Amino acid sequence: MEINIQLKALADKINQLKSKIETEESTKHAFVLPFIHVLGYDAFNPLEVVPEFTADLGLKKGEKVDYAIFQNGEPIIIVECKSWKENLTVHNSQLFRYFHVTKTRFALLTNGIEYQFFTDLDDKNKMDQKPFLEFDITNLKENIINEITKFHKTNFNVDNIVSNASALKYIKEIKKQITIELENPSNDFTKLFANKVYAGRLTEKVVDEFKDLVQKSLNQFISEKINDRLNAALTKETIKQQGEQVESIEEESKIITSEEELEGYRIIVAILRRKIPTSRVVYRDTQSYFGILLDDNNRKPLCRLHLNGSKKYISLFNENKTEAKISIASIDDIYQFEKELLDTVTLYETE
Repeated sequence: MEINIQLKALADKINQLKSKIETEESTKHAFVLPFIHVLGYDAFNPLEVVPEFTADLGLKKGEKVDYAIFQNGEPIIIVECKSWKENLTVHNSQLFRYFHVTKTRFALLTNGIEYQFFTDLDDKNKMDQKPFLEFDITNLKENIINEITKFHKTNFNVDNIVSNASALKYIKEIKKQITIELENPSNDFTKLFANKVYAGRLTEKVVDEFKDLVQKSLNQFISEKINDRLNAALTKETIKQQGEQVESIEEESKIITSEEELEGYRIIVAILRRKIPTSRVVYRDTQSYFGILLDDNNRKPLCRLHLNGSKKYISLFNENKTEAKISIASIDDIYQFEKELLDTVTLYETE
């Protein structure tokens, strides 16, 4: 099963169960261990997932981190869990203390819903204060799923993840700054644009006036870009639908219902009218055969006429709806199959 499908299934499970989960221990078993399983690790294999992981911390003994994920006999991720009701904070976290005494390069702090991945980008062997990857599992974007996939057992590569972690960290921080500037442009941000369009001296008053202009310009620009994308998508979909309609019309234009087929239909109606109203016997012409149905239902075929080739045939259906193709000399031979046609109607009426 693809990881995105597994993550979606876990998110649905969390939304259904969280109101019934009261403790940190329940959070671990219901939310965190299934996430570790999604990453491809066997939570019941002590060589892969070690609960209550302990390491020597000098004079400080007995402290434990909730889980350590192992690969090739070495811990690659240490995990600290909180109850899903708790906010995440790394202050006074065991993760800081364990990080520098193990060989791991990654630490995970989670409450089963929010996940924060840390490494040591700022100082070697010292866990960073800020996570390089952060997400809410119940609201995942495609780019985040791609990052989670890198931690899967089959993909895990320390160097690849660490080299990408720096970019993730700064992208996250830059996006935060963009959000701040969009909501309330700073002087420096305002001057960046005002200097390019305003010929006069940028006094404090001018900068204040430009703040509103910059904010409106950016919001309009983003809205226009979104609308352009939506319109392009709608246009593409419209063209696709029009193409399908043209194909359908072209397909239908190739179908010509002959007078002989209509005469065959009238013979079958005459046979069946003694048992059912004529309005229930409906024909559908196709390129390969002339089909006659009960109640215009594809699952209730009465027979099929093949009259456009050099040889003529009628197809009848047994109780298993298996088609039997029988040669006929002319449409008058249809009268020979009165019993079979009436039996087919009886079969559907019994169902």
